[in-house]
Amino acid sequence: MPDFITVLPLFGLLVVIGGVAGVIAGLLGVGGGIVLVPAFFYTFAHLGYDGPQLMQVCLGTSLATIMATAMRSVNGHNRKGAVDWDVLKGWAPFIGTGAVLGFLLAAQLKSTTLQAVFGVLGLIAGAYMAFGRAEWRLGEAMPTGPGKWALGGGVGFLSVLMGIGGGTFGVPMMTLYNMPIHRAVGTASGFGLIIAIPSAIGFLTMRIDGAPPFTLGAVNLPAFVVIVAMTLLTTPLGVRLAHAMNPKPLKRAFAVFLILVALNMLRKVAGF
Repeated sequence: MPDFITVLPLFGLLVVIGGVAGVIAGLLGVGGGIVLVPAFFYTFAHLGYDGPQLMQVCLGTSLATIMATAMRSVNGHNRKGAVDWDVLKGWAPFIGTGAVLGFLLAAQLKSTTLQAVFGVLGLIAGAYMAFGRAEWRLGEAMPTGPGKWALGGGVGFLSVLMGIGGGTFGVPMMTLYNMPIHRAVGTASGFGLIIAIPSAIGFLTMRIDGAPPFTLGAVNLPAFVVIVAMTLLTTPLGVRLAHAMNPKPLKRAFAVFLILVALNMLRKVAGF
């Protein structure tokens, strides 16, 4: 059992991480997971918990927090009529299946491989966030049939490999098919819940070597509790800031930050 002095720095850093993730989520409309996973990775590694399955702990803990916070997000968006329940229900089986497959693969990969995956996908997400245009379209309505199966499964699969909810891939995908942005954000919050529940349960069943203290399976319990509490407190602040200022330049600044984080992940994988 680790002593209080050992665990105290972890709690302090988690409070800061959760506060920042909540503000960014509310301000820019991106899921906290894209901030949490690299923050967890660098925090745990800096404190000496750099085990061979560290990225699995980061992914599992991030997805567990999304499982808790996405329910509140779905309810909030639903009160504003911003959740397309037809899309959510129709796409849920394919997103959920993709999430399960994503967990099964993530459980078998080396931590360095998952770092590389996060780095590559983070670069793609950051580039789209920086250079994507609201008027870009792939179609005038959400796809059906094989297109829905492939895209839904892909959103679930890739999101679990990054430890994130449905916003990073789901929102751009839906807007490219002509869904209004506010409705896409609201519906993607439901995607996040569908992604997080099966994958977080899967990560809870994993056996992890060299995990940080108080880790159940691949979910670090102090991180889960602190992050959920802090994001619930600070996300409304981010929402208020979004309405008080123009978030577009901030979103581009965050895109640059995300690209730099992804490049740093890839640098570490390459051993530089």
